[in-house]
Amino acid sequence: MAVSNQEFLVTSVPDVDSLKPKILSYRQQGPVLDKWLEKRIEKILPQVMKKAEIDCWIICNSEYNEDPVYWTITPFSQITARRLTILIYYLNRDGEVERYSVTRYPVAQYTQKWTDTSISQFDTLAAFLKELNPEKIGLNMSENFAYADGLSATHYNDMMSVFDEDLKKKVVSAENIAVGWLETRSEEEMAAYNDIVGIAHTMIANAYSNKVIHPGVTTADDVKYWMMEKTVELGLEPWFDYEVSITRDFEKHLAGDEVILPGDMLHCDIGFRYLNLCTDTQELCYILKDDELDAPEDLKEAMKVTNRLQDIVIEQFEVGKTGNEILLGALKQAKEEGINATIYTHPLGFHGHAAGPTIGLWDMQGGVPGSGDYPLHDNTAYSLELNAKVFAPSIGKEVRMAMETDILYKGGKVFFLGGRQIRFHLVK
Repeated sequence: MAVSNQEFLVTSVPDVDSLKPKILSYRQQGPVLDKWLEKRIEKILPQVMKKAEIDCWIICNSEYNEDPVYWTITPFSQITARRLTILIYYLNRDGEVERYSVTRYPVAQYTQKWTDTSISQFDTLAAFLKELNPEKIGLNMSENFAYADGLSATHYNDMMSVFDEDLKKKVVSAENIAVGWLETRSEEEMAAYNDIVGIAHTMIANAYSNKVIHPGVTTADDVKYWMMEKTVELGLEPWFDYEVSITRDFEKHLAGDEVILPGDMLHCDIGFRYLNLCTDTQELCYILKDDELDAPEDLKEAMKVTNRLQDIVIEQFEVGKTGNEILLGALKQAKEEGINATIYTHPLGFHGHAAGPTIGLWDMQGGVPGSGDYPLHDNTAYSLELNAKVFAPSIGKEVRMAMETDILYKGGKVFFLGGRQIRFHLVK
């Protein structure tokens, strides 16, 4: 497995506020995302529909009960569905995707098929499908992926009540279309992802500095909320509640209003969405004691072991391997190297815990049925999340090192997005 040579040493970093001018405003993001969307529909959607062997895909949802796929495949201004919104994607014989809508309100770039509103939307849908005569009709129903299970029971029953037997026989799960669409990154998205994750690294480096931390005064929550508020201030969107915790004396795990003291190791977990792409990052900081110029050797060695575990996981990456195969192969290699490992790596993209192969869960180290059986594909992104418990000779105990860095899998190679941490952030 080829791995890009991208690592970062924690040295001087730019002020996170200096990044604000290059972060697009809400208004500026719209045209960019709409251009990306058109290219995705032109290039990615036909590929995943062909691979799934489904020539007709339907997204059917109601306002405020949207299918998880809906906002990823509609124009920037289409924030929610409008009343009942039915979208149809048809892969024609030329290999192009035609777009149709059966909606009360028109959707840009979609041919409106509900012109006679005296006929119900579902009757109109059935009549149009008879005219279109696809070989298979994919609906978003899935036991393994929530993202591919967005069709409500009500709307399914509404369809079945108007579909004739011929149409009913053509209905199949569109799981592979939905997951393939969500997990596959376009060239533009892959090009932008490095800088997006770079913002996360810069924010953490600022939080893990004397700009924010005053040992003996600052609490874990002070650092957490500084990052959350900075995220919003920069025009980014947190996708989960950030976390900052303290490991004290190699074993006590503290958080909340606990004051940060010299000798503490800090752990953070942050993730935001920008340009519809999510980050998910965990990094470590050490608070220097009066007589220290660097983190203790035990901790530095533990980080090296954890970096090695990261390498072990990505060495298993290969197109066609399932998440479970990657997990079990990595755990086997880690055990052979004497590493006490827990791996819970997950896809990253439109969502933080995104569609694609699940590579372990913290409480399922023997494999994950369903989503763990899904194979790895090219042009996909992941959050390399894991921990190693490493014996610290100075105290005769194990220290748990949890780290998470974002990666891109492209052309058979793994790239660390924005680099990865190989040394502690230090605060005096």
